[in-house]
Amino acid sequence: MYETFYGLTGKPFQLNPDPAFFFRSRGHGRAMAYLDYGVHQAEGFIVVTGDVGAGKTTLVRNLLRSLAPGNLVAKQIVSTQLDADDMLRMVAGAFFGVQPELPDKAGLLLGLERYFRRLQLEGKRALLIVDEAQNLTPRAVEELRMLSNFQTNERSLLQSFLLGQPEFRQIMQQPDMRQLRQRVIASYHLGPLGAEETQAYVEHRLGLVGWQNNPSFEPGAFAAIHEAAEGIPRQINVLCDRVLLAAFLGEKHNLTESDVSGVAQELRTELRGGLTDEEADAAAAGSMTIPAYAPSLSLVSGKSSFSHGAVASTADGVLLNGLAEQVHLLQQSVASVARTLDQLRATQTKAPAVVEPEERPAQAGSME
Repeated sequence: MYETFYGLTGKPFQLNPDPAFFFRSRGHGRAMAYLDYGVHQAEGFIVVTGDVGAGKTTLVRNLLRSLAPGNLVAKQIVSTQLDADDMLRMVAGAFFGVQPELPDKAGLLLGLERYFRRLQLEGKRALLIVDEAQNLTPRAVEELRMLSNFQTNERSLLQSFLLGQPEFRQIMQQPDMRQLRQRVIASYHLGPLGAEETQAYVEHRLGLVGWQNNPSFEPGAFAAIHEAAEGIPRQINVLCDRVLLAAFLGEKHNLTESDVSGVAQELRTELRGGLTDEEADAAAAGSMTIPAYAPSLSLVSGKSSFSHGAVASTADGVLLNGLAEQVHLLQQSVASVARTLDQLRATQTKAPAVVEPEERPAQAGSME
């Protein structure tokens, strides 16, 4: 929507992890070095942790893009609270594709081992990427560890990446994870970007789509972006995308601290179910009752949290609360889109008003 107005060749702040937009901050650069070492060892587990939106998936995709094409068969699964057998079916489905019927556990293990050995004979190797690893159950982790036992005299047949949120680091320290820890050959935790890196990140992404300092950013604007998004790349993308949209609607070519702060405040209100900062603070202090349909989610202050002012005590109540919440958020989204379209129409239909000539009164004595 705003790309043409600012002469950009594409969308600079998309949410989809795209290795073409990889930004090598100090932390991401160190992580790449660790992971590059780990993947060339061709065995064991590589663990990457970080906050939601820290860039774990983009990091791994950028790493895979740098490897020799055709030599690696990489598959990704997103883990949930699955039991051991279900985890094996997920792995088999990732490598074999969707099948109408999968064999029992023994059949799955035999099929996977044969497949990995066939890849080795073709000069290839298998890599399994498990996202949201903090959701893994101990039994599921044990199955993944057992898969790492598939090997020949020369090398392992399967290597695994485990991507997870910070709590996965605590899970890894549990006593029943000792055998898995012994198989980890590289590990890194992605922290947030610093203030200077946040500015460099924004300018990097804009530069990749032809940005020519239009719009320009005042120093205070970059500081406000870092403060609001807390240095988390995905939150920076969400905020900057909305800032550029608001600037486009206002036909602005210079962005200030107040421009960023205003959009950040708008996002806070939207993500808190329409509550203002004062109302959210009052609710947190217990002096205000939040409707069951109003979620409290902070994108730009402290750790993300989600809570309801009223919690249903029955299954029906939980279902109704969830439906009411979805309806409420949908209504907000529709209203926001409607406001945006109205503003867009206003900017596109501006035209000088046609002034009708004044009607002169007939002079005395004039003839019709």
